[in-house]
Amino acid sequence: MSDSHYDYLVVGAGLTGAVFAHEAHKLGKTCLVIDRRDHIAGNIYTEEVEGINVHKYGAHIFHTSLVNVWEYVNQFAEFNNYVNSPVALYKGTTYNMPFNMNTFSKMWDGVVTPAQAKAKIAEQIAAEGIGEPSNLEEQALSLVGRDIFEALVKGYTEKQWGRDCKDLPASIIKRLPCRFTYDNNYFNDRFQGIPMGGYTKMVERMLEGVEVRLGVEYKDLIAEQPKIADRTIYCGPVDAFYDFKLGTLEYRSLRFESEILEEENHQGVAVVNYTEREVPWTRIIEHKHFEYGTQPKTVVTREYPADWAPGDEPYYPLNNEKNEALYAQYKELAEQEGSVVFAGRLGGYKYYDMDKCIAAAFDLVKAELGVEL
Repeated sequence: MSDSHYDYLVVGAGLTGAVFAHEAHKLGKTCLVIDRRDHIAGNIYTEEVEGINVHKYGAHIFHTSLVNVWEYVNQFAEFNNYVNSPVALYKGTTYNMPFNMNTFSKMWDGVVTPAQAKAKIAEQIAAEGIGEPSNLEEQALSLVGRDIFEALVKGYTEKQWGRDCKDLPASIIKRLPCRFTYDNNYFNDRFQGIPMGGYTKMVERMLEGVEVRLGVEYKDLIAEQPKIADRTIYCGPVDAFYDFKLGTLEYRSLRFESEILEEENHQGVAVVNYTEREVPWTRIIEHKHFEYGTQPKTVVTREYPADWAPGDEPYYPLNNEKNEALYAQYKELAEQEGSVVFAGRLGGYKYYDMDKCIAAAFDLVKAELGVEL
């Protein structure tokens, strides 16, 4: 192991670490990026299989209304014009997502105008007679009524959280957006697309000229070289940094099963949600559709929600009262670290869309390096 000394040690080669390291390098700072995985790009890592860029940790579609973020990522990749228009499959029938006029007109015969759809939903909400919702099921029924809840919300949500909707807090679903237009675009953001050539190539370009070491555990490195850097940007789990001494922050996890199929086009769309509780996976991703692929074979990935235990890959923070209180205690400790700054989704125990992750990295760059992006 080299005895070099750096201005910055960046723990984690995902988006937060890559943005920070890129900007620090531009300013002439010496920077070492480490990651415990054997690849860069964190959860947006893409791997080429049969000429197709496979999203190894689930579908990632870049979307934003933040002009500065959009201009920033376009320095490192050319984005295509992919628009996310997933389909939900329930008992052999497909429905468009998010809930829109295409969904409503298929669900209810004779419903073809926004006024008819609004009236139908209002009638179903009224039939439930729910005052103050006491759980997720009641909350959803009071927002969209029985038919949409049963077909498109109930099974999917129960799989995602591993619990019955009646046993989940109402607060999980603040709103269920209904669009009264025939528009299947999932996102409302001004900019949307997929980096052509995959996310890994984009992150590679961000890290050009920066020293990166993979398969390295932070604790092992620090044990060997405690003074390796003046400052550390730590994008790992905040509780792991403190050896879980106050307790373990909880997550939901995911499991993926991918296979190569000897067919050109398996499902006709990148994302199909399976909303029945009886189907064990929540969705199937067909990766080639993200980049309009015409390869002779295809790669599909089934995504299974999973309970999380320490050592598993953490995906979604369980931001309930218990975990938020525990995170507040760790945050208090973190604020006293001085030369270590906690960042990213794991360092901040927060779920981030990619654009918000980059915007938070801009704030970090400004605070640490004095540069406005």
